[in-house]
Amino acid sequence: MGGMLLRLLMTVLALAFSLRVGLAADTQVDLELVLAVDVSRSMDADEQALQRNGYIQAFRHQEVIDALSSGPYGRIAVSYVEWAGPSFQQTIVPWMLIDGEAAAHAFADRLAAAPISRERGTSIANGLLFVGPTFEGNGIAGSRRVIDVSGDGPNNMGVPVQTARDPLVAAGVTINGLPIMIKRAGGFASIENLDIYYEDCVIGGPGAFLVTVTDIKNLASAIRRKLVLEIATRPVLLQKASETEPETRIDCMIGERLREQWMRE
Repeated sequence: MGGMLLRLLMTVLALAFSLRVGLAADTQVDLELVLAVDVSRSMDADEQALQRNGYIQAFRHQEVIDALSSGPYGRIAVSYVEWAGPSFQQTIVPWMLIDGEAAAHAFADRLAAAPISRERGTSIANGLLFVGPTFEGNGIAGSRRVIDVSGDGPNNMGVPVQTARDPLVAAGVTINGLPIMIKRAGGFASIENLDIYYEDCVIGGPGAFLVTVTDIKNLASAIRRKLVLEIATRPVLLQKASETEPETRIDCMIGERLREQWMRE
């Protein structure tokens, strides 16, 4: 079943990307950006509130608003999705055009008004499978397509993360990461080197990069800095360490293996 779903996703993405240039009716933007945010219960309620508030503050910050006008069209499209286990993905703010301060503040206001979910499980992969198709049929044609994944643990449920990531990257989507490493690893599927896991197993595509958060006091500024890099017309192309090393540094199935071990014990 998973293989069939993956092949269908690849076919849809490949066809849509081949046709998107000709869709003159679509609104042209500099960037289509999905903010895919982890709301699994490994983060406590206070941390999740700070994470949500970080995105709200970012879209009200002048640095982000200024970045919006840096591209040829002077506008982007953004959606905000929360994800947790394999069966939980929820669109909090659907695709919204942001072309200046008023629209950016409106996006922040919609985000501030929405309740924050808390669900079990961590399936980065199923989150990607959910948001990938939302680029199609949204009435928007972006010069770049980016998925911004934030989370505090490795994929441990659903399909393997590379199974979901690779077709998106092959279709031209860039996946960036915001690994949140505030707490000392202690849960059954927690790992010390989450940043390396994100580099080797989650991010990919043109100019892919990550911003690591190790201090809760820096969460809001990290979110803002990352958004500015993603929105900029010519984003900084940070080389992944995994591209310079001959061997994989981490098992991309480590979350699933830790979960299996926990269930056996």
